[in-house]
Amino acid sequence: MRVAYVLSSPRAASHKLGQMILPQLEAGTHGVEVVGIFFFDDNTLVLQKGNPIGERLAKVAKEKGILLMMCDLCALERGLAEGEPRWCTPEGEGRATPGDCRVAPHVVEGVEVGCFPDLYRALAGRVDQVITL
Repeated sequence: MRVAYVLSSPRAASHKLGQMILPQLEAGTHGVEVVGIFFFDDNTLVLQKGNPIGERLAKVAKEKGILLMMCDLCALERGLAEGEPRWCTPEGEGRATPGDCRVAPHVVEGVEVGCFPDLYRALAGRVDQVITL
């Protein structure tokens, strides 16, 4: 089975991912193929360079081809991205073409930044189950 995780609840990245899922991925015992992880709110903070969870996750993601994507608005608010929101204007109105939003230099390698349209495109046809934590 191929799964994608959406990390939305507090401490989903630092606790559930960092202390449960990531060690299992590293050991090869997780039991499913993880194809993507989407980070909301403060869960994005583990993706900073120097964060042990983020550094380990970046390594595993590269080895296993796991998509790591931060919510654009969440990343912009926390200084983990630069530019503007992808699919809405800074005033909160929708847009037909994506804004320029880039991952900040102090984020671990391999992380992308985007919103739902970007996530759907990146995972299209690759996921059997989406699990929200």
